[in-house]
Amino acid sequence: MGRDPRISSKSNLNAIAIGPAESSTNLRPNSRSLWPHDRRQLILAMFGMGATLTPKDFKDVFVEPLAVTSGTVIQLAAVPLATFVFLSAFDINAGVAVCIALIAAIPGGTASNIFTFFARGNAALSIYITPITTLLCILTTLFILGILINQYLPADFVMPSAKIMREISLTLLVPLTAGMIFYYFQPKLAEILSKISIRISLIIILAIVIGSAMAGRLDLEAFGYNNVGIIFCFTLLLAIVAYTAPRIIGLNRANCGAIEFEVVVRNINLGVLINASIFPLADPSTAALGTLVLVSLLLYGGIMLLMSAVLIAFYRFRV
Repeated sequence: MGRDPRISSKSNLNAIAIGPAESSTNLRPNSRSLWPHDRRQLILAMFGMGATLTPKDFKDVFVEPLAVTSGTVIQLAAVPLATFVFLSAFDINAGVAVCIALIAAIPGGTASNIFTFFARGNAALSIYITPITTLLCILTTLFILGILINQYLPADFVMPSAKIMREISLTLLVPLTAGMIFYYFQPKLAEILSKISIRISLIIILAIVIGSAMAGRLDLEAFGYNNVGIIFCFTLLLAIVAYTAPRIIGLNRANCGAIEFEVVVRNINLGVLINASIFPLADPSTAALGTLVLVSLLLYGGIMLLMSAVLIAFYRFRV
């Protein structure tokens, strides 16, 4: 795979992640500080989602089995397949390619539920699909990553599978379960806390992306406008896949909208945590690659929010 000369050197990676004024020894800490509360934000969001669910809700998915099954299959099969084709078709920088693979491997984010509601889609379907794909990602994430990113990693690289599984379990499964337990004992209070938790998590994501851009940490010129274009095209590809697949199956408009937001709005915080597990700061051989993946994730997060605003307008105001 070819490398973009503008981003292959450490000096340019420093400029991308922290700006030229800061030293390379501070590269990873400063780049990771873009998401200082990533774990807490993710736990808060998952607790908020769990606080809306009961075991009965997972049984209720059989009321609309086609919609739920379609949304899940599109997330876990169609998206990775489209990503594989996308990565194979273009000569993409390793860090950007790993970011794209990571986005394909992680589930949808809880913000998709809110966006689906704003777009007058089937919010209940969105709320069903998000925890289902979240739970299944414990089994599928490593498999998808193994297929998509091996060629971009050093020959002696060993995937920290146990660490990734532990991170996913502690940040997704445990708070989701805790939220469901809280809902069981305090349903009225859980409903209030759920809305607050999910909205706060969305605000944090917006603040991180906007703050990073204003601080100059998302230096698009140093990152390479061709790489910005690649991230944008991948986001557009996800939107096209999510728009086309459920309509081919024959789902109604509300269900199609829910699935499209589930596919486009990824759990970027989980991607950041997995990236930190795969490319730890302490390993100088992969730290620069991890920084580029992190910046690519941040960029996708910003484009994802803009794309979501367009989709909300499309579904809400289209006659």
